[in-house]
Amino acid sequence: MKVIAAQTMQELDRQAIQEHGIPGLELMEHAGHACMEAIFHEFGYTGDKRAFIFAGRGNNGGDGYVIARLLLQSGWQVRVCILAERDRIGGDAAINLERLPPAAVSYCTVPGQLAGLFREELSQADVVVDALFGTGLNSEVAGIHREAVELINTAGCPILAVDIPSGIHGTSGRVLGRAVRATVTVTFAAAKLGHVLYPGADHTGRLVVADIGIPAELVENASGCEFLTADSIAPLLRRRDRQAHKGHFGHCLIVAGSRGKTGAAALSANSAVRAGSGLVTLAVPESLNPILEVKTTEAMTVPLGDSGCGYLTGSTFPAIEGLLPGKDALAIGPGLGQHPATVALVHALLKTVALPLVIDADGLNAVAQDANCLLEKKSTHVVLTPHPGEMARLMGATIADVETDRIATARKFAAAFGVHLILKGSRTIIVAPDGSTAINGSGNPGMASGGMGDVLTGIIASLLGQGYNCHDACRLGVFIHGYAADLVARDKGEIGMSAGDVQEKLPYAYHNLLPLPKENSVCRP
Repeated sequence: MKVIAAQTMQELDRQAIQEHGIPGLELMEHAGHACMEAIFHEFGYTGDKRAFIFAGRGNNGGDGYVIARLLLQSGWQVRVCILAERDRIGGDAAINLERLPPAAVSYCTVPGQLAGLFREELSQADVVVDALFGTGLNSEVAGIHREAVELINTAGCPILAVDIPSGIHGTSGRVLGRAVRATVTVTFAAAKLGHVLYPGADHTGRLVVADIGIPAELVENASGCEFLTADSIAPLLRRRDRQAHKGHFGHCLIVAGSRGKTGAAALSANSAVRAGSGLVTLAVPESLNPILEVKTTEAMTVPLGDSGCGYLTGSTFPAIEGLLPGKDALAIGPGLGQHPATVALVHALLKTVALPLVIDADGLNAVAQDANCLLEKKSTHVVLTPHPGEMARLMGATIADVETDRIATARKFAAAFGVHLILKGSRTIIVAPDGSTAINGSGNPGMASGGMGDVLTGIIASLLGQGYNCHDACRLGVFIHGYAADLVARDKGEIGMSAGDVQEKLPYAYHNLLPLPKENSVCRP
């Protein structure tokens, strides 16, 4: 699903009206019809129902007036409460207001009066329609509009938001003071970033994207992001040939682990196995190898000389270099530690390894000591997987700087250093060097526990090793990671979920997205 910024939608409206000659009044009529159909679908067609519509003075309010007229024509009882004086309503909205019977319309502009005037009538409504603000809102919701939002949220009945819940920033998803919590949101032409980014996603409810007559080619050519869903991800997965063997699915090398952090190394290696790698080799400090031999069964381990110190140094570089022939992807970082000698090893590998490369955890911390080392990388397919704290260190900024605009942050860094960037968090952002951007739609709060990033590293390394191109590997890896966690949550709940739980659900995630063909199903007597 394509998602666009609020300002992009404004440009689409302008192009449709000015360049394609589609009257704004026609677009408004179609928007109102789409909302009416959603109301009928959700709450029934019967005329023995009541709707209460809060409307502003702009085009969002105009959509609300169309909805009111159509519901009245269908036999509904409708009250429209307009939070503006009549003479401040103009344009297409004013035309649609004139089409309403005056008895159905009330005006309220004085703060403090709204609840007293309308609470009783609101309590009798079967649905409340929020037509206060559209996607162009940029300032805090205050005064009587804030009162209206709070009244809507306490109405005790389903809420339909027109275009976007009032109070949600259309591009960032931020709550501007107070915001409506909708049951259903009907938006137009394309989903907006504010619908899918948190906290806006929590306020949107079920999202309906309606065609209101904006030419399809305008929407297709508009700049935007891809929102990853099971339906969009499944076509990227490849079915396995019935005659395939382990040599067809790549050999990953993972350089990881230090004293006290063997779990991270094991999680990455075992996740690469679960993600479909034909072979996985885990290169670890020699003194820790016996531990990793126990923690990994299907993955092979290679002990690298560490003189008993429990971390890797530059002296292991020739040995790692000797492991590269025959490998299809390399991952560096899980549990690696931050000793200066280890940092130097990461920098040396960046400069010399041509394989597709995933850098995570302490690998990122090593890069952060001099991000310009990325400009000296040999591989043309490098994936970085930072969480906001690691991203802040990479940029020499604060977490607040990163979180202010996660998409812009990721795009700027990916372009500057020619890397694929996965900025983890709620709604993980995936960006290619050319700016192509995806937002992940899978996952849940149960993933907020240690080791989840190590699992993701193993998944992406595995997909790269299997021959997926870098952007596909990143999108697939992030979605499958979250989808596996959603399967865990379905069975066990979100609280207490471990990275190991997610790792074990990876084959089930693949199977749900790409079921076995019927002719290959096991026959039971």
